[in-house]
Amino acid sequence: GEFTRRAHANGKMDLAEVEGLGDLIAAESEAQRRQALAQASGVLSRRVSGWRARLIRALALVEATIDFSDEDDVPEDLTGPALLETGLLREELAAALADSARGEMVRDGLSIAIAGPPNAGKSTLLNRLAGREAAIVSHRPGTTRDLLEVHLELAGQAVTLIDTAGLRETDDEVEAEGIRRARARAASADLVLWLSEEGAPPPPELAQALAVRTKADQAETGPGEDERLAISAATGQGIDELIALIEARAAELGGGEPALITRERQRLALKDALAHLDRALARADGGGEGLLAEDLLAEDLRLAARALDALVGRVDMEDVLDALFRTFCIGK
Repeated sequence: GEFTRRAHANGKMDLAEVEGLGDLIAAESEAQRRQALAQASGVLSRRVSGWRARLIRALALVEATIDFSDEDDVPEDLTGPALLETGLLREELAAALADSARGEMVRDGLSIAIAGPPNAGKSTLLNRLAGREAAIVSHRPGTTRDLLEVHLELAGQAVTLIDTAGLRETDDEVEAEGIRRARARAASADLVLWLSEEGAPPPPELAQALAVRTKADQAETGPGEDERLAISAATGQGIDELIALIEARAAELGGGEPALITRERQRLALKDALAHLDRALARADGGGEGLLAEDLLAEDLRLAARALDALVGRVDMEDVLDALFRTFCIGK
């Protein structure tokens, strides 16, 4: 940690590379390691440097228009090429920002909420997938009242399984609070497994959930009579098929090349840069003329460049550095 901070202070590593190194140390899955290694090796830093260089060239054209507009050997329209380059940059930044949710998901791990009515076998499934008795299992409905999380790796992705309270109407204040938390966690999860003994569909607010019929070993439905995935967490029936579906969804959500943006701080800095580029392009579309409009355009481009600098820590980031290096072992 101490040597990494010195490397950053001496310009050997920028903030994005340091964050990547921190994520590499903390990585628990192959996907996290690949993404963190890309960050630590400077993939984001090089991309940002390229964006910034192009932005500075566009800014130079606008500044030339402001300072040398009355010179005979300076082309009349320099803002046109500058705005063209700004538009291209805007599209690239927007694409990276759109992919940031995937990067943050890989870094934090895929969250899978196990939801359904009471006594549908949610805790039994959690224990089966975790390979241990992580949750209390009882035939009494309402046994699970709080969120229970288990961490594991599936298809090279870090996964957090969340056992939730059974969803039903209740007068019990403690159980009602557990149900409220269950609904909120299911709504924010990357994937929801909706478990039901009768194979009932998920509620409208969880329409994208993967519906699973449970307790297949006790059901009378014959093979092929129900297309819904049927499992028995108690006997293991259908568990391999369920894991295959989860792994496919995990690969779909977090697979492919490592994302450029992997942290909230990076996302906010990129969003700030994109907002300044949007403002610059909006000024051009608004038809503003004269040196004042060009001065404002130049300021927008300068602020966008400053936001890109903040993304990789080229401006004063002492507070960010202090928070980051608290996760390292300083002096070791």
